[in-house]
Amino acid sequence: MSFRQILAADADRIEARLMAALVGRADVPVVDAMRYALRGGKRLRGFLALESARMLGAPDALAAAAAVEALHAYSLVHDDLPCMDDDDLRRGQPTVHVKWDEATAVLAGDALQTLAFELLCDPALGPADVQVALVVGLAKASGAEGMVLGQALDIAAETVATPLTLVDITRLQAGKTGALIRWSAEAGAIMAGADPAPLRNYATALGLAFQIWDDVLDVEGDAAKAGKRLQKDAEAGKATFVSLLGLAEAKARALHLIDEAEAHLSPYGTGAVNLIAAARFVIARES
Repeated sequence: MSFRQILAADADRIEARLMAALVGRADVPVVDAMRYALRGGKRLRGFLALESARMLGAPDALAAAAAVEALHAYSLVHDDLPCMDDDDLRRGQPTVHVKWDEATAVLAGDALQTLAFELLCDPALGPADVQVALVVGLAKASGAEGMVLGQALDIAAETVATPLTLVDITRLQAGKTGALIRWSAEAGAIMAGADPAPLRNYATALGLAFQIWDDVLDVEGDAAKAGKRLQKDAEAGKATFVSLLGLAEAKARALHLIDEAEAHLSPYGTGAVNLIAAARFVIARES
């Protein structure tokens, strides 16, 4: 299969696992909102968890892949709220707070976050010490040392007197976008009892390239393909990789990072072919 076919097949498996986790839950709006928030998406984070485990001969990481996608979905639901980015569209559909209301969106996000850690307690991921390591890692990646820190820095950037520098934005995005991508790639190594450093370094470069390419798409992308309004950062006067580097230099920086990501996979030889394809996909995508 081609990489895109593998990515799509993994996305289908992840979505089925997420929907199965919600079977039997109370028939209330917040659960409907959870299902709605979990629909669609590229599932790149989940793919990285699955593929790193496959490459290293670890057990099937489906529960870990579903967990990081549940966590990511929660972050998007909350990020879209009026008190955060105030977005009306996500993946071409009304955001959760628009389709329901703000309170339901807050609670659905909260429940998706706790679902992530419930999924990581699946014995299929390995013995208890492995499950605990995955839980601790995701907690750090998603909390005030990772994603939440990045989101807080992003909000603070909206009111600072001096625009962020390239160093500032790199630090911000290493948390907001990069932390979950790093955890996803390391998950297979944790499950296999292998050294996570090469996958961590790969994912660090990949995550930064992913965000740079998001900034590129925000300038020259197609809103219909993105499924959301573009150029909000420019309208708000926020610094981005493109505003600081220029479009051509931002693209060149992303390409260099993808080369760097691939170089970090050299210890795995031909076994890393799908992770290499994932890196190239990051700067080939249109949304």
